[in-house]
Amino acid sequence: MELSPSAHVDTFCRDHLPPQDQWPDFRFDLEELQYPQRLNCAAALLDEVVARHGADRPALHSADGTWSYGELLARANQLAHYLRDDAGLVPGQRVLLRGPNNPWLVACWFAVLKAGGVMVLTVPMLRSGEITPLIELTRAGLAVCDARFTQDLVPAVTAAGIPMLTFGGGGPDDLVELCAGKPTTFDNVDTAADDVALLAPTSGTTGIPKATMHFHRDVLAIADTFGKHLVAGRPDDVFTGTPPLAFTFGLGGLLIFPLRIGASALLIERATPTELAEAVERHGATVLFTAPTAYRAILRAGQQHRLAGVRRAVSAGEHLPKPVWQELFDKTGIRLIDGIGSTEMLHVFISAADDDIRPGATGKAVPGYRAAVLDADGNPAPDGTAGRLAVIGPTGCRYLADPRQAVYVQHRWNVTGDTYVRDADGYFWYQARSDDMIVSSGYNIAAPEVERALEQHPDVVECAVVGRPDPERGHTVHAVVVLREGAAADAAKVSELQDFAKQTIAPYKYPRSIEFVPALPRTSTGKVQRFRLREPEAAR
Repeated sequence: MELSPSAHVDTFCRDHLPPQDQWPDFRFDLEELQYPQRLNCAAALLDEVVARHGADRPALHSADGTWSYGELLARANQLAHYLRDDAGLVPGQRVLLRGPNNPWLVACWFAVLKAGGVMVLTVPMLRSGEITPLIELTRAGLAVCDARFTQDLVPAVTAAGIPMLTFGGGGPDDLVELCAGKPTTFDNVDTAADDVALLAPTSGTTGIPKATMHFHRDVLAIADTFGKHLVAGRPDDVFTGTPPLAFTFGLGGLLIFPLRIGASALLIERATPTELAEAVERHGATVLFTAPTAYRAILRAGQQHRLAGVRRAVSAGEHLPKPVWQELFDKTGIRLIDGIGSTEMLHVFISAADDDIRPGATGKAVPGYRAAVLDADGNPAPDGTAGRLAVIGPTGCRYLADPRQAVYVQHRWNVTGDTYVRDADGYFWYQARSDDMIVSSGYNIAAPEVERALEQHPDVVECAVVGRPDPERGHTVHAVVVLREGAAADAAKVSELQDFAKQTIAPYKYPRSIEFVPALPRTSTGKVQRFRLREPEAAR
C-alpha cells in the first residue's frame, strides 16, 4: 500500500511504522469510507461541523457549563497558535496529553491535531514509572497536562528533558491564559489521510507498553462504521459515559461519534455508577457508554429509573453477561448494545443493535469489517468450533516499532487474543481471553506489571498475579505473595501491600485480594503454575 506524501516535518512516525508486509489487510468497502487523500480529522470533526450546523450548537457539557461548537473551535484554534508559534510544535511531533474528561482536554486534543501534531493521550491515573517508558517509546517532545495532575508527570518529563504546559490551574503561566490573546482562526495543517494522528498506548499482557498507530482517516472510520451503523446517533443526542478519553472506547463514544454528527457530549471527570445515573437524568443524556460492571451496579442500586431518557446504551470493555442484558431490558426497556473492540483496531468491530441483538452473543461483524474464527493453522474454523477471533476492516494494527506486530497480525488478519465461537447465523459468542490479561470492570490489567510493582516492596520475596472470576467485576486482581522471613502475614500486611501498589502503579490495577504462601507452585522446569493460583486456596 503506497503512502501519500506526508505533511510531517518530524518523520518519526512514518519512519517507525511496521514493515508493510506485516500490516493486516485493510478494506474500504463502504461508500462512506472513501476518504480524500488529504485529510485532517480535527478539521473534519470540528471546522466542517461548524460550517454545516452552525457555531451556536452545544458541543460539550460539563460541571462548569456548556461550550458551543463555535467556542470549542475558537479555543482549539487559539491553543493551536500557541503550540505552533510559542511552544515550537512542528507537524509530526508527539504530544503527551494528560487529564480527566473535560472541555479543555478536548480543546487541547483538537489543537494538537490541527497543528499537525501526533496525539499521545494518557489517563491521569498513570504513575511516573508508567509514564517514563511511554515517553521514551513515543519520543514525545512536549507534555500538556491538567494542572491538578502534574505530580506524577513532573519526574517523567524532567528525566526526559521535555517541556510541560499546564491548563486549568490559573495564573499567568497557565495555557488557558497564554493562549487567550491568540487569533480564533487557524490554518489547519494539510495532513495526509494516512499521516499518523494518534499513538494510543496499550500495555498488552506483559506490562511493557505498546503504542498503536492510527491515521487521520482511522479516526473518522470508527465513526462511519460502528458509530453510524450501530450507535446510530442523531444531532440532537447528548452522549455521555465513564470511559476516559485516553481509552479508545471513550475517545470514540464521547468525542468522535457525537462531534462527527453535530451532537453534544456530557463530559464527566469521575463518577460512581450511581453518580453516573444521576448525571444522565440531570443533563438529559440520551446515549450512554460504560462497562457492564457499571450497568450492573446501577441496577443493584435501584437507580435504573434515572436512565429513562436513554435511547441508546453501549457496553464494551469486558464481556457482557446475558443476565445483565436481560435485567436491564426487563426494568428499562433498553436494548443494551454489546460490542468488542481493541486499542489496536481503535474501536468496536463486532456488535449488534435493536432487533438484531441476541442476548449473550457479542453480535456480528460491524458494517465495514469482516470477522472470522481461526483454527491453530490460521484457517477459518467450522461454525460452532472455538478458535481465535480475527478481523479485517478499515482500521487495523500497526504497532510503533514493536516485534509483537507479528503476534497480533497473522495471515493478514488482526488476531485479537480472544477465543470465540461463530454460529451458523454469523453471530460471535465470547468464550475467554486467549492470554493472561486480567479484564476487571472494563480495565485491561497486565499481571506482570502488578507483580513488578509488588516486588518492589522490601517484604516481598516474590509473587504471582492472576485474575479471579468475580460476579460484579468480571475478574479481580489476585496476588499470591511470598514474604521475607519474619514479615507478618496478616491483614495489616495485606492493606500495606495494597496501598503500596496504588502508589506505584495506577490505583485500578491494585490486587483486590492477597494471600501469603511459603512458596509459589512451580513445574519441574521452574515455571509458576498460574492455573493453580486461579483456584481457591482450599482446592490446591
